[in-house]
Amino acid sequence: MKAPLIFLLIAVGGLTACNKSEAPTASGAAPSAAVDAIGKKLRDYAGVTATDCGRLDVHATEVQLKAASYCAQLAVDKKQAFFVAYDMPGMSVGVAGNAAGKLLTVESQGTGPSASLTGGDCPSQLRVASSGRVTCFAPGDMGSMSGSHGAGAIPPGAANPHGTGGGKP
Repeated sequence: MKAPLIFLLIAVGGLTACNKSEAPTASGAAPSAAVDAIGKKLRDYAGVTATDCGRLDVHATEVQLKAASYCAQLAVDKKQAFFVAYDMPGMSVGVAGNAAGKLLTVESQGTGPSASLTGGDCPSQLRVASSGRVTCFAPGDMGSMSGSHGAGAIPPGAANPHGTGGGKP
């Protein structure tokens, strides 16, 4: 009995999350310049007819995250253009899919005039990360973006600071 109810909630949330206009952040905060740059780039990638699956911040609820993820996955399955973005302290990320089915990603780090914007092709398929956010990076693979993970790559032969092996102590 719980499974149909959960499916219904996700479906209704997904339908209400998908729209053609810009969605506010989950907290309702006004977007910063870096946030606007992310939105513009995602729209450039996805096209003017793309479905806006939402713009969520760190205060987004599980239901909001699931609705945005459902919207994005549904668009991918139907081969429709879409975009979704997530705002976190000091960083915003987003994923877009265009009408040709190509997935692209955008990342902005920093705030104000010093914010850096990077973007490009997705290195992997669309998936939902353990955070509940949509991503197109394989688990543990953020190194292809030029942000903090790329800049802090472990040199060959160095110890892994996460202790997962692979490096020399």
